[in-house]
Amino acid sequence: MANAVDGDIQVNAKSISIVTGISIAYFILSILLVGFKTDQLILIGIFNVLFYASVITRKFILGFSIFIIYWVIFDYMKAFPNYNYNDVAVKGLYDAEKGLFGIKFNGTMLTPNEYLRLKSTNFIDVAAGIFYLCWIPVPLAFAAYLFFKNKRQFLYFSLTFVLVNMLGFVVYYVYPAAPPWYIQFHGFNFHPLTQGNTAGLARFDKYFNINLFKSIYSKGSNVFAAMPSLHSSYPVIVVYYGIKNRLGIINWFFGVVMVGIWFTAVYASHHYVLDVIAGILTATLGIMLFNWALSASANLNRFINRYESVIR
Repeated sequence: MANAVDGDIQVNAKSISIVTGISIAYFILSILLVGFKTDQLILIGIFNVLFYASVITRKFILGFSIFIIYWVIFDYMKAFPNYNYNDVAVKGLYDAEKGLFGIKFNGTMLTPNEYLRLKSTNFIDVAAGIFYLCWIPVPLAFAAYLFFKNKRQFLYFSLTFVLVNMLGFVVYYVYPAAPPWYIQFHGFNFHPLTQGNTAGLARFDKYFNINLFKSIYSKGSNVFAAMPSLHSSYPVIVVYYGIKNRLGIINWFFGVVMVGIWFTAVYASHHYVLDVIAGILTATLGIMLFNWALSASANLNRFINRYESVIR
């Protein structure tokens, strides 16, 4: 580690060599695994600029490195498609969804996704799109608030966030699952090289004549990672820590966003109700596991104490 004074990582020859080495190693490994993307240079640029700009920005980017690690792992999943390790659930999951939550409409049993697609309106399309755009900005904005307000709670929230994602990633590989839109466009046959699709969110793009969601979903790591819905997990973590930090009326906003994201996941045909429930359970399990580890592991507490001293 670089020399530290009162916990602060100092800019010196050692820290410069470490940051430069990590940046170069990340860039080379990324090219080898997933190919060159401008996102990689942007990430390297942001990290280096914030690390060297000032003490405050250095502490900020070191704190948010937890989220950077999550993003890098997620990106690298492209190099190891989950369908190479287990069969993808396509028809089985669809049938289970219809059996448990099917809606009879005009004499035909439909999944909630199929039913809601028939009932779509411009107003709901716009509202749903706005809710779905919150799935990363709201957790990150909340994390930034905690970073400046309560470093310890920031670390608890961030580590819980990453733990929930790791649990979700494990399920992705154990149980690869096609999203509802896949059947809409490709039927029940498995096509491994299928690209990401905006599905119902395309109506939001069309309404505003933009390619916002199209650009987002073109960068997806894996089409066959619908179960669990981590989109549905994130707001659960935010609400939990929002309540824990007594944010009052802001928690009502978090709650509305949470329900809106759950609804949109199904409405836009990106997830089944079963995926959403799995996402909620994954978040709940992750929160419980982190709290248990916090009370049982001295090593975890020492790690958090040292981390907090660096970003304090």
